[in-house]
Amino acid sequence: MSVPIPSGELVPSAGRLTQVANWLAVAAFLANAMLLVSYAVLPLGFIIPLASNPQQCYNEITPNDMFSEMSCAWSGAVVLFGAWTSVTWSFFRTLSLHLQICWNLVLGQRFFLGSLAVGWAIPPMGITIGLVLTGVSYRFGTICHINHDHSIADFWGPILSISGASMLVHLITLLYCMQVYIRSVFEEKPPTNTSSAFPSYTGSVTTLTYRATFKRVKHVIKMQWRGIAVVLVVMTYAIFFTLVFISLDRSVEKTPENIDRAHPWLVCIVLTNGNVKKCLPESQMSLGGPSEGLVLTVLLLLPCCGFWSVLLLGRVSMIPGWVQFFRNKFQPKQEFPPRGITPNKDYAMLSSSSRYNNTKSPDPLLSMSRQSDLSMTTFKVSGAKESVDCTRDEIKYPNPVLSFSRPRPPSAQRAEPNVRDWDPQSTFAPGAAAARTRGYHPSESRCSDRNV
Repeated sequence: MSVPIPSGELVPSAGRLTQVANWLAVAAFLANAMLLVSYAVLPLGFIIPLASNPQQCYNEITPNDMFSEMSCAWSGAVVLFGAWTSVTWSFFRTLSLHLQICWNLVLGQRFFLGSLAVGWAIPPMGITIGLVLTGVSYRFGTICHINHDHSIADFWGPILSISGASMLVHLITLLYCMQVYIRSVFEEKPPTNTSSAFPSYTGSVTTLTYRATFKRVKHVIKMQWRGIAVVLVVMTYAIFFTLVFISLDRSVEKTPENIDRAHPWLVCIVLTNGNVKKCLPESQMSLGGPSEGLVLTVLLLLPCCGFWSVLLLGRVSMIPGWVQFFRNKFQPKQEFPPRGITPNKDYAMLSSSSRYNNTKSPDPLLSMSRQSDLSMTTFKVSGAKESVDCTRDEIKYPNPVLSFSRPRPPSAQRAEPNVRDWDPQSTFAPGAAAARTRGYHPSESRCSDRNV
């Protein structure tokens, strides 16, 4: 069945409004160029028609497709690639967040390399299957979209399945976070003890576990909230676009219900010799599918993916960073020279030859004249053209008499074992012989022979 001229041409006022989506894509592409390629690819599909100004109609009743218009093939392929890439990487982002929060796993290099391999392998496979089995053509606007033949099986079905899986994993993660939060709020708290006795611990290991788990979950969400927001936006986009395009595909299928519904509009087209403006009321009442406002909303939301990625993944520090980057490109480099002195390349000893080195040689650390007899080095300068002779005087170091820092060999200590540094009799109580000499007679011992 040959599809009639693009559905957007049935409403004349929709032509100008579709151009707004194309120009929005230009701004989205410029703002999104510094971010990931997956988000920059989607606006690129809406920029291609602005440069080529394609012919949408192949003949009076058939639009151009990817086989008859090169711009249609490129724009459709890029849009499909952007959709596949966004949905695939959103799923891996959701899966990594789920593994970190719910299972407390540290994702290593294997998960990183595996996600890269699968994440960049699925989009080319999806594009190839979609273009071979279904193809793209002009349906509304200046951008080619996937046709309705087998589109549910090879494009919309897988897109909706991956988005549903991401939403399910995200929901499980959210429920787990709510469970941890509720248990941490209503956990068993130890009572206030005002007695002098030792406080008793009424908590449990489970309470401490939920406390630690809640802190970890809170920390991960605080770090990953931008990625969570991007995933939610992409999944909402995917589900909304899938429902709108499936409704549009069903409205153009060759079924008895659609033929009966379009009969008044077909009669009007025949009677007015193909005047679409006169048959506009009949088309709005007879033709099914999404409304004009809903289709234009889809066109405007598609290029806005770039703005969402910039708002959620961008940083304010990127702006001064780019300004500083371009400023350094056009301004001379500053090596922090002293104020009032012209920068000289030779001040840092960067010259390749010594004949260009006109800088002053550094002064010696020690004085050129003999200061005293105790100086370590003496210089003898005979003239400007003569060499400098250096003589070194060695001074004998006198050891002090009472030097406690001088080490003594162990043999010297063993040689005089009875030598004492001080006499206790001269300081403390005198001995027995000295006491008798002075007239002092000590008392008899209790253990004498008289007591035996």
